[in-house]
Amino acid sequence: MSEVRAQQPGARPRRRVRERAGLAGAAVLAVAAAGYFVLPSDAATSTGSTLAATARQVEDLDRGVISVRSGTGNLVSWRLLGTEALTTGFNVYRGTTKITATPVTGSTNVLDPGAAADASYTVRAVVDGTEQAASPASLRFGSGYLDVPLRVPPGGTTPAGEAYTYSANDTSVGDLDGDGDLELVVKWDPSNAKDNSQSGYTGNVFVDAYTLQGTRLWRIDLGRNIRAGAHYTQFQVYDYDGDGRAEVAMRTGDGTVDGAGTVIGSASADHRNSAGYVLSGPEFLTMFDGLSGKALSTVDYLPARGTVSSWGDSYGNRVDRFLASTAYLDGSRPSLVMSRGYYTRSVIVAWDFRNGTLTRRWTFDTNTAGTQYAGQGNHQMAVADTDADGRDEIIFGSLAIDDNGSVLWSTGYGHGDALHVGDLDPARPGLEVFKVDEDSSKPSSWFADARTGEVIWQTPADGDNGRGVSGDIWAGSPGAESWSAADDSLRNTKGAVLGRKPSFMNFLIWWDADPVRELLDGNKISKYGTSADTRLLTADGASNNSTKATPALSGDILGDWREELVLRTADSKALRIYSTPTPAATRLWTLLHDTQYRTALAWQNTGYNQPPHPSYFIGDGMTTPAQPAVTAR
Repeated sequence: MSEVRAQQPGARPRRRVRERAGLAGAAVLAVAAAGYFVLPSDAATSTGSTLAATARQVEDLDRGVISVRSGTGNLVSWRLLGTEALTTGFNVYRGTTKITATPVTGSTNVLDPGAAADASYTVRAVVDGTEQAASPASLRFGSGYLDVPLRVPPGGTTPAGEAYTYSANDTSVGDLDGDGDLELVVKWDPSNAKDNSQSGYTGNVFVDAYTLQGTRLWRIDLGRNIRAGAHYTQFQVYDYDGDGRAEVAMRTGDGTVDGAGTVIGSASADHRNSAGYVLSGPEFLTMFDGLSGKALSTVDYLPARGTVSSWGDSYGNRVDRFLASTAYLDGSRPSLVMSRGYYTRSVIVAWDFRNGTLTRRWTFDTNTAGTQYAGQGNHQMAVADTDADGRDEIIFGSLAIDDNGSVLWSTGYGHGDALHVGDLDPARPGLEVFKVDEDSSKPSSWFADARTGEVIWQTPADGDNGRGVSGDIWAGSPGAESWSAADDSLRNTKGAVLGRKPSFMNFLIWWDADPVRELLDGNKISKYGTSADTRLLTADGASNNSTKATPALSGDILGDWREELVLRTADSKALRIYSTPTPAATRLWTLLHDTQYRTALAWQNTGYNQPPHPSYFIGDGMTTPAQPAVTAR
């Protein structure tokens, strides 16, 4: 990384030369007048699916080649980019030896039996019979995982005399240096991090950036005036200005120190009260340069806290409930979305970062939109184009906000802890929402049309339903299965009982050879079965966020379309990335180029972490999805 680190903070590093399969001539044609993309003639598509004429900005990724030890050989897998034809062939090389007799066209992985664990691989696309340039060399998962070294911050002592230490917590990814591979952005939580309902001082929160080889690019210290806890410290990693390098956005305060050592606001200010809460003083929103950590643009955080008690209590719980996400509100470029409050008053603010400056796009406020929309937020918000107009909506929980900041729909069912949005029922047009509720007078869970909010089925009220999951985990029933803590049964897309619900109700992960999703709970990956779950992996790593047992990150970040599991080691001296050792015959474009999935990776760290869902159905009996309408930069 010495070449990258020598660049000026504002300059985009030169990309290394790498292969690009392109679109294989006229295989994919943008037809603006028709308002859709024409797909390759040999690519089957979902019934009725069309693509917006305006291509969405995505990362200009490299091949992401990895080699995972699989028995006595290596599973080599790589990305099929969203800008490439589905039929693109690939030759695979071990060193200088080609190990594929003919170009691989049916999948994006190859098993190399009998190969040494330390073998190095490259992949070359074959376009119109011509072999393209070699990919960067593979990352080696020699023991089934890759360790990325971290530098643990030193502990400290609070004004009350309490000592604390640090653990790596939520993690995100982005191409921070513009070279085509992803870097990791890691939040460090002190051991005395607090829920908003808990009083007490906390240590400072740090945010680091690392290459996959373990080089630390920068460290940001959020300072004493940003409290530590899952509801205070949301951050987003995305390329907002389209320069090919991701930025990092966070709420900041007096005394925040950026990656270049510059203090934001007053370095000496201390706004903590005797209970450890920060209920006075300025609040900021800062966009940081992803390569250097330097603050690029800082504005006042909106909305301001105002009178603390106006958010539902006077001691500081509900006023400091923050959420964050990224959405393509104009249909082509990403915007930053930040919010405050969800138990009572809720305010959502959309920001654009263009030409080095944060500017406000719109504000939604339940104080002006109507009190009937107050209290409808979740501990996370999802992003999806729910009305199929090419622009994203914000699913805040029981409330959906249109791309222009107006109300799209509301069920009125109130706050909840878990939310899933995706093509959960492929037999229906469009997307669906599955959500659990906390209000004992409302349905404990419900399944709704994402375009209209019309509830398709629901389960009876049953107190505070704290967990819920929806995804295709069983091939015995079409579409997604849904289950929750307050329901004894597993249910199908119509709400009918299927039988035993899984042992876990936490995360989901695509891991084995089929497109049915697996169960992820803490460091355990399991396959659902009607009589019992089958353990596929018990990883050597630690999960985060107490009983939530969430990974540092889980998603398709390397190799083929299946998902990686990122955990911290017990001592937080490394992030441990696991990838599947199992060959698969299914070929899909990298999920990083499905913008619903990519934005879900960005908001995964928000509040109570939830797994990402793409914009189309992946599961048993799936049809080939439409090619992403994207442009890589």
